[in-house]
Amino acid sequence: MARADKTSSKPPDPVAVNPTVKSMVEREIKLTVGDRFRLPDLLGTPLPRRLLTSTYYDTPQYDLAHAGITLRRRVERGKQAWQLKLPLMKDRLEIELVDRQAASPTIFRDLLFLALGQRELIPVATLRVWRAGVRARMDRVPLADVTLDQVSVMKDGAVLQRFREIEIERIDGKDNALSDIERQLRRAGAEDHDGRPKLFRALSLMVSGPEPPPASDAPALAHVRWALGRHARWLIMHDPGARLGREPESLHQMRVATRQLRAILRAARPMLIPEWVDSLRDELRRLGQLLGPARDLDVQLAYFREESAALDARDRRPLTLFIAHLEAQRTKAQEFLLNELTSARYLDLIRRLQEAPRDPTAVESSLTLRDIAKQEFTKLRHAIHQAGHTPNNATIHDIRIKAKRARYAAELAEPTVGKPATRFIAKARAVQDTLGMHQDAIQAEAHIRGFLKHSTSTRAAFVAGRMVERQRRRREKATGKMPRLLCSLVKRGEKAWG
Repeated sequence: MARADKTSSKPPDPVAVNPTVKSMVEREIKLTVGDRFRLPDLLGTPLPRRLLTSTYYDTPQYDLAHAGITLRRRVERGKQAWQLKLPLMKDRLEIELVDRQAASPTIFRDLLFLALGQRELIPVATLRVWRAGVRARMDRVPLADVTLDQVSVMKDGAVLQRFREIEIERIDGKDNALSDIERQLRRAGAEDHDGRPKLFRALSLMVSGPEPPPASDAPALAHVRWALGRHARWLIMHDPGARLGREPESLHQMRVATRQLRAILRAARPMLIPEWVDSLRDELRRLGQLLGPARDLDVQLAYFREESAALDARDRRPLTLFIAHLEAQRTKAQEFLLNELTSARYLDLIRRLQEAPRDPTAVESSLTLRDIAKQEFTKLRHAIHQAGHTPNNATIHDIRIKAKRARYAAELAEPTVGKPATRFIAKARAVQDTLGMHQDAIQAEAHIRGFLKHSTSTRAAFVAGRMVERQRRRREKATGKMPRLLCSLVKRGEKAWG
């Protein structure tokens, strides 16, 4: 992603909560087809034929495109809307604002501050798309929209290029439903798509994939640099979604990247100048602390919404009030977070993260990646042995932290160690999930008790009691799994690192 512009004046105002902005996670499969292709008979409902005219915007250097981001102004039957698509794991986050103005909305520029700085946005392509298709169903349940797009790349009213492609976009159901539809389309003549968005095909741009890791026999410092670059890009990629605050996964991935960067710097500290490492780790620690409250509330909201759906109507009302209480806290956390993400201190951290992979300040060291992973595993094993058979909550949380550090160090060493490291990483993930459930239950109980202090309703007290009891059962379930999981993790670690 492009670096933040050093010459920019002041950071943008925090992105306001705008009810007219819609967002959704776009999960789709693309296929390419020839001129003679026809959609096969699929069980479902035909979709109305549509004409979409989209003008795409980017900088003259295509900074958004190189970051995997697309921004367009779409017109359909007089309706005009701005749409922004952001990378999100294997999917994309689509954000739409119905707005007739010709200039890109301020809210979108604010979301893209790291990618744009103060650089100018200009129209780079106009695409006209005739779209037809079917809404595939199973037992009357909609699974996916299967659309055939006939794309014309326009300039000054003339057609410069034409191509056709199919999109299978999930509505409901599981991903295997998309795979079943894909197989039918391939039998009808559809072929592999190169994965590029329509704009990339129109501009003949290639998708910049992730930088390949160094060779397994490359110096340890080369692997450290590569890992720093990878996680820094991951953090920056999810910055816009975290600013928007609509998709919890964006914030989660940004926080994960922050932790992984800290863990890498911590483990590789003997290879680098300590003052440089410590300064960068301190800033990353602060960022993690800023992201933490909003992320923790996202986890609790997802849990209690699911719990609420399973309750009787009379018991659901107190929990609905509790969820509204959490949502109000989440809104405040988002406002605080946005202020910090527009600060000069945060922008300076981003600049340092972008520079770090190119020239981390190194010192002479004979330390290998295996050494780094073994050191972190040794600390984890010691913590597990010291915990005994009945560890308290603080000890369990400490083991969880050390398991994460050991896993991140193992991921750094995986290219040189191979399958033993891969197997250890898989076990470490399982341990993290179980211990994470334990920690989530502790936090959930604390939120419930805090809410109960402000409620005098007998029904609320009854429901709160039920919820507290469920948190205790969650903790007991986690602690019941712990001995076997930790024993298995230690065995995997000893096989991998000795």
